Amino acid sequence: MQVEFRPGRVDAGDGGALIAAFAEEIAGMYAGLDVSAPGMPKAGPDELGPPDGAFLVGYADSVPVCCGGLKRLPDGACEIKRMYVVPSARRQGLARTLLHVLEATARDLGYTLARMDSGPAQVHAIALYEAEGYRPIGNFNDNPIATWFGERSLKPPSGSDGGPPRRPGPGRAGAR
Repeated sequence: MQVEFRPGRVDAGDGGALIAAFAEEIAGMYAGLDVSAPGMPKAGPDELGPPDGAFLVGYADSVPVCCGGLKRLPDGACEIKRMYVVPSARRQGLARTLLHVLEATARDLGYTLARMDSGPAQVHAIALYEAEGYRPIGNFNDNPIATWFGERSLKPPSGSDGGPPRRPGPGRAGAR
C-alpha cells in the first residue's frame, strides 16, 4: 500500500476524524476509557504540534488511513502517541511504516530517544514495537491504563543507515 504522509492536526480535519475513531476503539477495549480524561497523558494540539511535536496523517489514494504523533517529554526524549490505522488498512504493514515515519520525524526534530506505552488489550501493537527494537522500561508517563512502556534509541549505530533494526527472516538472510 502506497501512503503519503502529511502534517495534520489532532483536533481537526482528517486527523481529528481519525483520532475520534481511535478514541472510540480505545473506549471499546478499555470499558469506556476517555483518552482525553483528566489523569490521562496529554496528547492534544499543544503537545502534538510545533515546535517540539508533530502529528501526521497517512493517505492512500487520497483517503486518510492512519495517523500518529510525537511530543516532547520533560527529560528531552519524545513520546510517540496516538498511532492508529483504520481497520480496513490493517495487516498490510502500515503500522510499521507509520512507526518508521514517526521515528524519522523525531530524528528531524532532534530527538535521540523515543518512548511509547500500550495497554494490555493491544498485544499486536506491543509485538510490533518490540520487533522494531523498543525495549521494556518502567512507567514514564503515569498512564493508568498502560501496562507496557518501551523506549528505543533513535541514534544510528556507527556504519548504519539509521533505519530500525532488522531481524533476519526466511529468505531475508539479514538483508535490508
